[in-house]
Amino acid sequence: MAAPNQVQIVIPEHNVLQNQCNFHEDIKDFDYSRRAQWPRAAVLGANDGLVSIASLMMGVGAVKEDAKVMVLTGFAGLFAGTCSMAIGEFVSVYSRLDIEIAQMKREKRLTNDGQNEGELEKEKLRNPLQAAMASALAFSLGAVVPLLAAAFIENYKVRLEAVVAAVTLALVSSGGIGEVMGGASVARSCSRGVVSGWMAMGVTFGLTKLLGSNSPEM
Repeated sequence: MAAPNQVQIVIPEHNVLQNQCNFHEDIKDFDYSRRAQWPRAAVLGANDGLVSIASLMMGVGAVKEDAKVMVLTGFAGLFAGTCSMAIGEFVSVYSRLDIEIAQMKREKRLTNDGQNEGELEKEKLRNPLQAAMASALAFSLGAVVPLLAAAFIENYKVRLEAVVAAVTLALVSSGGIGEVMGGASVARSCSRGVVSGWMAMGVTFGLTKLLGSNSPEM
């Protein structure tokens, strides 16, 4: 029996079960792909800069042991890659923007809620300039990693090892961040990214070394 002046609250068992079911349904229905859209795009841009510039530097390092040449080549790749990423993203997003606006006009949805075209565009569609700046920034951040790893090391072999080590660590970090945001397997993503990065650097180094050995001295 309940003691005097005490209120006994009975929670029906079916309510508890219902709450548990709702909790699991909320987890199941959560759209990880939507939450991870921008972070994953940033991670992909950074990985592009990371692997591209590291491979470029490894390729030059295969035929030139001079640290200055290797680093300057990396900076040239950073500048070129950043401009290319920004322009490509701007053109791509602007083209998609035009298509989506045209589609929205065809479906006569622009004025259904009393908003004008400009307001609706700002709310629902990506900004090409922002997309270009984000892509350029992500690429640059990735490209800086191998440059910093090689910039202050004179010894040729140690410099190459430092680039590979820095790129490996950065790929593990970026892969983990992207998959945590997406709710996927972190170990699988990290291993896939690292192996792909090693392959890119190894193939570039090997082919450039082969080409340099069969070319006349410059």
